[in-house]
Amino acid sequence: MFTTIKRFLIGRPLRSNELEGQKLTKLKALAILSSDALSSVAYGPEQVLIVLATVGALAFWYSIPITVGILILLAALIVSYRQVIFSYPQGGGAYLVSKENLGVSPGLLAGGSLLVDYILTVAVSISAGTDAITSAFQSLHPYNVYIAVFLVLVITILNLRGLTESANVLAYPVYLFVLALFLVIVVGLYKIVTGQIPPDLHPQIGTPVAGISLFILLKAFSSGCSALTGVEAISNAIPNFREPAPKNAARTLFMMGIILASLLAGISFLAYWFGIAPEEKQTVVSQMAHKTFGNGILYYFVQATTALILVLAANTGFSAFPQLAFNLARDKFMPRMFTIRGDRLGYSNGIIFLGVASILLIIAFRGNTERLIPLYAVGVFIPFTLAQCGMIVKWVRQKPKGWIGRMSVNCVGAFITFSVLVILFITKFTQVWPVLIFLPIVMSVFKKVNRHYQDVGEQLRTEGMFQEEIRDNVIIVPVAGITTVVERTINYAKSLSDQVIAVYVAFDHEDEKRMEEKWEKWNNGVRLVTLHSSYRSIIQPLSKFLEIIERKAKENKYQVMVLIPQFIPKKRWQNILHNQSALLIRMRLLWEKDIVVATLPYHFKK
Repeated sequence: MFTTIKRFLIGRPLRSNELEGQKLTKLKALAILSSDALSSVAYGPEQVLIVLATVGALAFWYSIPITVGILILLAALIVSYRQVIFSYPQGGGAYLVSKENLGVSPGLLAGGSLLVDYILTVAVSISAGTDAITSAFQSLHPYNVYIAVFLVLVITILNLRGLTESANVLAYPVYLFVLALFLVIVVGLYKIVTGQIPPDLHPQIGTPVAGISLFILLKAFSSGCSALTGVEAISNAIPNFREPAPKNAARTLFMMGIILASLLAGISFLAYWFGIAPEEKQTVVSQMAHKTFGNGILYYFVQATTALILVLAANTGFSAFPQLAFNLARDKFMPRMFTIRGDRLGYSNGIIFLGVASILLIIAFRGNTERLIPLYAVGVFIPFTLAQCGMIVKWVRQKPKGWIGRMSVNCVGAFITFSVLVILFITKFTQVWPVLIFLPIVMSVFKKVNRHYQDVGEQLRTEGMFQEEIRDNVIIVPVAGITTVVERTINYAKSLSDQVIAVYVAFDHEDEKRMEEKWEKWNNGVRLVTLHSSYRSIIQPLSKFLEIIERKAKENKYQVMVLIPQFIPKKRWQNILHNQSALLIRMRLLWEKDIVVATLPYHFKK
């Protein structure tokens, strides 16, 4: 039944040689990897206005120069990450750049930041998409968290079906969203040019504003920079592109930059010209579409596509997180399970982990997008800065042709991204301070995982190691009575060794005596040792007995083996009718040193 449900939700397994068919074209990659960056125009300009609104509506004209500054930063990031794509075509982005040029710790800081950022990408995108849905249907506001969790489950299943299928689903909503916003911008500009929008709805640029300060402007700028999250995703997922992968990735990055810059500039300008102020129950894009198209079908078209893109923007995280987790796991900083491809040739463990983590985050923050965005922005600007610095070191070391120009671009990018990072910490410290706690924890976990794999590798090497001689086996068979299962297990043990000992744990002396009499009458040629348990525990007395046997076996160079008889009911549910002693013994003994633990199953036929 489980297999049937799995096949229905995820689809048939794909052969390994079908991997090339799962690679992305430029148009599909633009949809699946740029949805996060493109969707951020739905809330990035709004974050600027939220900060400026604390001063008053007159301060809204500052959104225009702030947007210009964000566009300059976007241009620097696009050019910089284009260089990263061609320098590190194996993917990994900021993690590989930082690790190879700045050292392991900066690399882990970049990798950890990006992993956390992708979890936040899913949480923020889904939360923002839910906000867009409840803006149109305000009676659904009390169910924000439930809607968000359901949407995460849907997008997780979609990604488990594979890159190609998720891209096929994503392409239409992404391009419909771009079309919808361009319609809003074009129609809005037409109404402005034709005088249908009164010019007195907004303050004039340059109007003096009482109470404005550099601190507020920097805070508004750093909030607006949340519109740049997701720009790095393409450089992390280069292996997902069709060949030539680096060239296709670079072109996709350029297309994304052009579209993102156009939408960001258009939305910010219209929001200023229309005099739109942020509201609690209606987004800026919703207000803009309402003023442009009224309450007709085009308004709901904008809202529907906005909600879809905000929800499906989470797919950027689902596409980039598993690939980055694979790179970290390949370098032995994350569990190896993240390197395993699933039935549909995607890194299923990474997808499932991301889905669960984002659901927990949504529940913890109760789907409040505004509370998540500052952490989201910090998580992405740390690797932004480290990637720029890493590329600077790379050009200085290698000095290829034209390296001064390339380095200059990265210097500008490093300066701007580091400035934004500092501004975020200064202006929003009360919201972003958790970063200073969980990022060191994440890095510590990475290093502990790596240390474990190094220790395991050291202990598994055979070169130059002395192999201890084993003369024979001492086989211990725990028994609960004289049954067909026990008889079969005893006979099998005797076929392996002449030294077989049966062990029975009795809870009272009468039971102990009865078992000894039955065993003597059975007369199978195997010695029975009975252990008395005053506290009705099977594990404790058996464990102490094995310690004695193990010490004596070492002296004689014997290997101790515990052979556990276990019957298997015909129906799985019937397991709950039995006490599972064999399972408990096996779980305990697996942690014992120098003891071989084996199970001999006996399957019931009815």
